[in-house]
Amino acid sequence: MQLEVGAILEGKITGVKKFGAFVALPGGKTGMVHISEVSNSFIEDLSTVLSEGQEVKVKVLSIAEDGKIALSIKRTLPPDPRQNRGGAHGPRGGQRGRSDAPRVWQPKAAAPQGEMSFEDMMAKFKSQSEEKISDLKRVTENRRGGGYSRRR
Repeated sequence: MQLEVGAILEGKITGVKKFGAFVALPGGKTGMVHISEVSNSFIEDLSTVLSEGQEVKVKVLSIAEDGKIALSIKRTLPPDPRQNRGGAHGPRGGQRGRSDAPRVWQPKAAAPQGEMSFEDMMAKFKSQSEEKISDLKRVTENRRGGGYSRRR
C-alpha cells in the first residue's frame, strides 16, 4: 500500500514512550504520533491515554526522505469547540478566529475612480506621495526631540 500525506488510516499502537506513540500501519510500515498530536488538550503522561495494542485512527502528516512517518490522532478528531476563557489577552483573546488555512494578503479594492486621464492619475499620485512624505518627516522630527533641526 502506498502511503501519502493527508491519508487517514487505521493502525495499532506498538509502543508508548514519553514523547509519543509508535503505530503499526497497513503495509508493514510504522509511524510515530508525537505527544502534541494525540489530543486537543494537554497530556502529561501519554500512557494514561494510549496503550499498546490499541486500535487508533491516524492522519499522515509527513513522510521524510529517510522513511520516517509523522502521524496525528488529534487531526482525525472533530474540532474542539473553543471556549472564551479570557486569559492573558482579555476577553477577546489573542488567537480569535485562527484556522489552519494560511492567511494570504489581499489588496484592498480600489475605490471607483471613474474616467481619469493619465495626467489626473499622476497628479493624484504625486499629491498622495507628498502627503505621506510630509507625515513621515513630521513623525521622525518629533522623535528627535522637537526643536532640533538638521544642518544641511
